[in-house]
Formats: sequence, C-alpha cells, structure tokens
Amino acid sequence: MGSAFLFATLQLLTLFGVCRGGKIGICYGRNADDLPTPDKAVQLIKLHNIKYVRIYDSNIQVLKTFANTGIELMIGIPNADLLAFSQFQSNADTWLKNSILPYYPATKITYITVGAEVTEAPSNISAMVVPAMQNVLTSLKKAGLHKKIKVSSTHSLGVLSRSFPPSAGAFSSKFALFLKPMLEFLAENQSPFMVNIYPYYAYRDSSSNVSLDYALFESSSEVIDPNTGLLYTNMFDAQIDAINFALMALNFRTIQIMVTETGWPSKGSPKETAATPDNAQTYNTNLIRHLINDTGTPAKPGGEIDTYIFSLFNENRKPGLESERNWGLFFPDQTSVYNLDFTGKSTVDINPDTNVTTSSNGTWCIASANASEPDLRNGLDWACGSGNVDCSAIQPSQPCFEPDNLVSHASYAFNSYYQQNGATDIACSFGGAGVRTNQNPSYDNCLYMTLGANKTASANATANPLAKASSSYAQAASMLLLGCSVMASFVLLQVSC
Repeated sequence: MGSAFLFATLQLLTLFGVCRGGKIGICYGRNADDLPTPDKAVQLIKLHNIKYVRIYDSNIQVLKTFANTGIELMIGIPNADLLAFSQFQSNADTWLKNSILPYYPATKITYITVGAEVTEAPSNISAMVVPAMQNVLTSLKKAGLHKKIKVSSTHSLGVLSRSFPPSAGAFSSKFALFLKPMLEFLAENQSPFMVNIYPYYAYRDSSSNVSLDYALFESSSEVIDPNTGLLYTNMFDAQIDAINFALMALNFRTIQIMVTETGWPSKGSPKETAATPDNAQTYNTNLIRHLINDTGTPAKPGGEIDTYIFSLFNENRKPGLESERNWGLFFPDQTSVYNLDFTGKSTVDINPDTNVTTSSNGTWCIASANASEPDLRNGLDWACGSGNVDCSAIQPSQPCFEPDNLVSHASYAFNSYYQQNGATDIACSFGGAGVRTNQNPSYDNCLYMTLGANKTASANATANPLAKASSSYAQAASMLLLGCSVMASFVLLQVSC
C-alpha cells in the first residue's frame, strides 16, 4: 500500500460522524510547546467534520473553544488528581461546579475518564480510581447529568495476564481488587470499558511472533484460535476479543468496549524500523475501512466499536523513544504528516518526491449551491488561512472581487486550493461545501487556476502583502484534513450524522 496514500485517517476523523457502526474520533493531546492555539485546532477539527474528540484534562480554554461546535467531547481527570477526587466528595462537586457546569451543554461533554492507564503508573494509585469515579458520578447525579455524561477510566492491555489466543484472554489477578469494583461500576452504570489498543507495540516488541502485515490489517493469511476455531486476520481484532473473552470469563457480558486510543507512529528511533509514514497511513487507512464496514470482531461480529485515533498532532514534549513524539496526523503547523483517504476505499497516487497528489486536468472546484453560508464561510476562511491559498485576487479592487458575494469568493478560494493540491476529489471536499465542475468558471479578467499552476493565475495578481504564500507540502497535508470531512458520514467519526 506504499503509494496508496489513503486519506482514511483523516476521514477517520470525519468518519467520526458515521451514521451506522461505531464512532470514530480523534485524540487531541497537548503535550507540546509548538501546537496551534485551541481555536485553530478546533477549526481544523471542524473542517474535517470530526465529531468526536478526546482531551486528557478539563482545561477551561479548550472547553470554551469547543462550545457550540456540536463536537462530542471526552474529558479527563489526570492521575495526579485522583487522590483529591477519591478522598472528598466536595472536591468532585467543586470541580464539576467550576470546570464543567459553566460550559455545559454548549460544550457537549459526553464522557469523563477518571485516571488513565493507572496500572502502568509508577506508584500504586489504582485503589483511588473507583472511589474517584463514584464521587464524580455522585456529582453528576446532583446536577442531573449522570445519564448524559458517562464515567469510566482508560486501560492499557497490561490489565490482561493473557491475550493469546484471544479466547484465553484473562485479567491479571494482581489487579483483581481494582478491576472487580471497576467492572461492577461500569455494568451498573452502562459505561464502556475503555482500552488503548496498539498493534504497533505488539509488533515492535515481538516481531518474531507477530508479522507486520498482521499488525497493519494487511495479512493474507489467518490466525486460528485453537479453542474457538475463530479466524483472525489482524491484531486489532485479536486484542479486542482478548478483552471480550476476559470480560465474559467474569460474567460481564453486557459491558461494551471502547477503544480510546489506537494508531501508528510515522517516525521512530533507528531501531523502530516500522515507524514510518507509509505504515502509519496503511494502519489508519485499513482501520477506517474496517470500522466503516462495521464488521465487528470474530467473537462479536457486527458489533460497534467506538474508536479514537491517536492523535491529532505530533507532540514534541512526550518522553521516551522518538516514536512517542510522532503519532500525529498533523504537524503543529496543521499540515498533514501523510495523506489519508476519507472513504477508505479509493486510492490516491502520491509523487514520492513531493508528497503531493496528482490528477488529470480539465476540472475545477467551486462552491456547492447546496452549501450553507456557515460552511462556505468556514471553508473560505480555512483555504485563505491554514490552507495557504493566495486570496489576494478576491480582495477589493482586484480582478475576482466582483461579484462581491460569499459563493463567488469561496469558489475562487476552493478552486485555488483544489488545483494546488492535485485536483483530487479530496481536495474539493471542504466538508461537502465544494463540488467539481468541468466548466471553466473564469470570467472577464478573473482567471481560475488550473492544475500545474504554481500559484494563482498571474493575470489576477496584484500582490497583496497579507496574502499567504503557497506551500504545496502544507497544502497537501491540509487537503487530507478537508478530505476527512467528506467521509464523515461513513465512519466512527460519525461526524455529520
């Protein structure tokens, strides 16, 4: 799949809005010192029609930025706060009053994670998790929100003592005192068991036993579970079913599994040879396809698996190996790390030298007659901003300023972005606000760009000092983002359902 750079990951995001099947969301981590401001990050997310986002705290600035976006937000209580939340109900009440209620429901909070992978923490804090969850739930009940906001906690696969074959999946006995009340809480409150699934680590740490193709959803052979006869073609399903069987073994059959993190790094240290853009793209593309098809797992075929892709941006302050800082779909400048196909079905040929998609000429991208004014405005603002389109031609007294209306200006900007980024379907997405046409929309002295032009037609140019310089690399990345929104209606992203 090397050259088939699928926009799947972004679409994944977009897929976040799938009408059927599970939801696909994105993890918005902020462990970096070079990230765009939250408002720019949210703009990027919106343009890709991503409707499900996970953050790892309850930062007020971030919560405010998500207000009135319709995006469903999973927020977190960090491990460092577990002691305070577990000891006193008043601490949970105060937190909810000051950090959540002022912004809800404008900010659509749907999940609260209490602690994260506590069994991996250096200190023994697992005993604090369930008491903290109970206190948070009690606070929500007081506010009448316990049916609208679910409470859970995230786990690594380290909670299992066995994961292969999947039917032998079992929780580690050393976590029994922690897990039993946790599972009882989840079952009683119909909350999901949240787990972070990383086939990348399974391959990296045991490449002699796990094939790369199996980890990337690319395997042409099947792994048979000797106990059940179930056939597995990828590591993701096998790891999910190991959790399913572990839950069934303890008679918690009704608890749903939610994947709160999964993904693949695009760069690693010299020994992390599998951490490449091609592999990251392949994994996320195939993951999206898998989720779009709503196939479930061998143990639970057809089941919905809500999944969050890790992560939105590369995060340069994360400790550990080089790969830890390179899980993002986007660089901090909002350009994409690699291309992804929204639908998870089409392939986009990539020029290996420029990383820019190519396509045949003879088409243009204009504003859809069915697009809403807010969608056109968002698309126009994004194209002339983060999309790096030179929009000087639609400024007052310039060749394409008249007619002075949103549809005309958006059409010019959409087409410029479209042509600069390979004239592909994805590049004309704009969340459904753009459509392709075979008729040249140029008029009078306003000349619309065609494929191959390095920048806006020279006949339009009266240089505007505020105009953005075009960066084909940045735009290629951006294109991925926009393409995401196209597929929003097909994936977990359940973006626009």
